[in-house]
Amino acid sequence: MPTYDYECLSCGHKFEKFQKMSDEPLKKCPECNKKVKRLIGSGAGIIFKGSGFYATDYKKSTSAQEHKKNTGSCPKSHDGCGSCPHSK
Repeated sequence: MPTYDYECLSCGHKFEKFQKMSDEPLKKCPECNKKVKRLIGSGAGIIFKGSGFYATDYKKSTSAQEHKKNTGSCPKSHDGCGSCPHSK
């Protein structure tokens, strides 16, 4: 359910209301009971979560074998992990 922004035409009070898309827009201000209008462009948004975008969240990573083949060295050798013969 989206959150809609409203503004009172009389007192200028701005507020948000969490409503279903099928709900009728509000008609009265909670402060002065006068007419309100729903502001255009609100009610939906994009939320980015996670550590990054395509390169870090969705892109298939190259395997260690492919990386070794392409670079000529084991990618873990820089980490000092000790799990392969290329570790320093």
